[in-house]
Amino acid sequence: MTRIRVLSPVGVVARQALAVPPLPRDLAGRTVGFLDNTKSNFDRLTAGIGELLRERYGVKAVLHRRKANASTPAAAELIGELGKHCDVVFAGSAD
Repeated sequence: MTRIRVLSPVGVVARQALAVPPLPRDLAGRTVGFLDNTKSNFDRLTAGIGELLRERYGVKAVLHRRKANASTPAAAELIGELGKHCDVVFAGSAD
């Protein structure tokens, strides 16, 4: 008798409840963060957007941080740093 072993690709999903603060009404005097997932041209895109946010909307500072690679989640330390220093964070991709 031949036995076939079937493996499930579904892993254990960890869930965590978070309280998400409301978005600010305006960006004047605030710090905006960008989380780069390492795709090409994201740094160019966000450099321009950051400059636009400073000029038109009074953003105080812009932080750019980069994940290790596109296929893994951002490190907890990276998320913590962005959460500590930024009022708003955008995560994105470009090509």
